Parts: sequence; structure tokens; C-alpha cells
Amino acid sequence: MRFSQEAFELLVAQALEGLPQEVQEMLDNVVVTVQSLPTKREQAELGLQGPYALLGVYYGIPQTEREGYNLSLPDRIVLFQRPIEAVCATDAEVVEEVRRTVLHELAHHFGIDDERLEELGLE
Repeated sequence: MRFSQEAFELLVAQALEGLPQEVQEMLDNVVVTVQSLPTKREQAELGLQGPYALLGVYYGIPQTEREGYNLSLPDRIVLFQRPIEAVCATDAEVVEEVRRTVLHELAHHFGIDDERLEELGLE
């Protein structure tokens, strides 16, 4: 299952547009991007066992840990296209996995850890 990068980026944009307005308003300093795969450097820094081991990652300071957070670079969420496609068998599954991965990484932005995400069914 392979999408063009443009089509995949559109899925990400649609997932973000589908968020409630109040959530969208809290994302004024967050950039969401798409990469084909994690770089070798990211794999090493994140302790990954290969380029397909991660669907997305959040880089930044969670809102729950911010003090004096002005004039900072935007937080960044990266979705990894090929790993997401690899775990899906249909176009509909890709759409759903993009939505789940966006929600998962945004949850980290809002200070929700993996344990709580598992309880919410987003792990």
C-alpha cells in the first residue's frame, strides 16, 4: 500500500482539520510534517531497531512542562509514511492509522504519557 507523499500529506491535513476547533487553536506553535522513514540519526537517538519501528514522533516541550516558553522554535510532530503504510492492508486502514498517529503525537504535546495513551486506546 503506497500513497504519493502529496496524498499522504493530505491525509495528515485532513486528520488535523478533523480536530475540534478548541484543540486546533492550541496548536499555534506546532508543525506537523511527513517523512518517508526515520533518518539513521533519529533511529540511533530514539533507540529504534530499524526504520519501520516507529510511526510518528513528537519533538518539543509538552504543554504541562512549560515555564517561560516564549520565542521558542515550534514543537514538531513527524509522521513516518512508509512505516504507517507497512502496518496497513487497505487505504481505509492508512487513513485510520494516520488519524491515530496524529492523535497519539498530539497527546504527547499536551503532556499525556504512553501509559495513559494505552488506557485511552491510542497506544
